[in-house]
Order: sequence, then structure tokens, then C-alpha cells
Amino acid sequence: MIFETHAHYDDEAFDEDREELLACLPESGIGRVVNVGSSLRSCRQTIELMERYPFLYGALGVHPSDSAELDEESIRWLREQCALEKCVAVGEIGLDYYWDEPDREIQKNWFLLQLALAREVGLPVIIHSRDAARDTIDLMTAEKASEIGGVIHCFGYSREVAKIFLNMGFYIGIGGVLTFKNARKLKEVAEYVPMDRIVLETDSPYLAPVPNRGKRNSSLNLPHVAQALAEIKGLSREEVEQITWENACRLYRMKE
Repeated sequence: MIFETHAHYDDEAFDEDREELLACLPESGIGRVVNVGSSLRSCRQTIELMERYPFLYGALGVHPSDSAELDEESIRWLREQCALEKCVAVGEIGLDYYWDEPDREIQKNWFLLQLALAREVGLPVIIHSRDAARDTIDLMTAEKASEIGGVIHCFGYSREVAKIFLNMGFYIGIGGVLTFKNARKLKEVAEYVPMDRIVLETDSPYLAPVPNRGKRNSSLNLPHVAQALAEIKGLSREEVEQITWENACRLYRMKE
């Protein structure tokens, strides 16, 4: 069975067939799914999904691109929802400098406050970091994120940056990009990172792996990612699936 550590099934890309797709996941070898909030609206939808599907859990947080919508009241609401039994992380939170909005200072402020929230509620964090490695590392260091724990989602930096996050005790999330022909840097990272610190993810509906690149992604594509990782690590796909399942359970502090 495969543990899908990061998907967005609340996304409108699934509006036409969400129920049918989710219902088929367990019989297709996807044993657990963490649906990850990216806005206050998607957090509400994530709560609905995790209440409806026994195998689906939730992470609640606001993505840097939506961080301008946050205020003290919404942080209080997130704090209350994080007490839900099936909420396993705060996320996805972080910094995204690929886009000009919102202002970087706004992103930094709410990243720090959501890191503090995770510490307060005792949950790991799911970190989104794009074109912002230095500031991400600096803010995580300032907030002592090594004491909080979590995963660097959709890792896109170098092996040297991976080492810094590993030294903080974080896991590295790897998805469909690993199967791309031009993903040399990520393949090097996957080779370097110890197998017990890697988790599988899709970021559905985005970043579908080869042979479905460019199409809507779903957890059904995870075997392609597991196979690509198996070839890099010299393991069987079954071994990769088992090890990453155990890793995900440790990451999210769940029973295996």
C-alpha cells in the first residue's frame, strides 16, 4: 500500500468525479491520503473530506500565495480546527517568491505565525518553499523548526540545501517531477537523501508523472513515482512503498 502524503482533492479540478475517484483509491493500493489545505476555504473543504473518508486525513494551513487573507481571527479558527482528531499537520505554509504577490514581508509574517501555531498545537508542518531557500531556512532556524518537525513538500532545491533541511530533522517530499527527463537536480537529491527520510506525494491535481505528464494528477499515479525512486535507490518498488509508508507514519505521528 502507498501513503499519499500531499494531495489537494478539494481542488475544482476534481469537481466532476471527486467521489468516484476517492472511493477507488483504497482498492487501487492507496492506503492513506493527507489532503492539504492551501487557503481558508480549502481548509474547510479538507475538514469535510476527512470526515467523510476513513482513509483520508487533513493538514490545515494557508499557502504563502493566499497568506494575505489571514488575520488574528483566522489563526484562532485554525488553532481550533487543528484539535480535530484527523488533523495531522499544519500546512501547507511557507514562502513563494516565484510570484510578486503577496508582498514578501506578508508571507514571512504569516509563515512565522503558522510555525508558531504548529508548535503550540503540537503538529508537524508541511513547508512550501519556491525560489526562497535562504529566507525559508533563516525563518525556520529563527523559529527553531527542528523542534517542530515536518516535511519539505515538492522539494526543488539542490543537494546542499537538502542537507540543511535534513539536519533540521525534516523529511523530503518527492513526487512526479522525479520522472521528468530534465529533473537531473531532483534525481541527485533523491540519490543523496537517506531512504528513511523520503515520503511520496503527488500534489494532485498538479505535476503528474511520466507517462501522464501534462494531465490531471491523482494518487493513482504514485506507482510511477515509487518505481522511479526504486530504480535510483536500487530497491524494488514494493520496498520503496513499504519504507515510505513507515516514513509517512513517523512524519505524521500515526500508527502504522
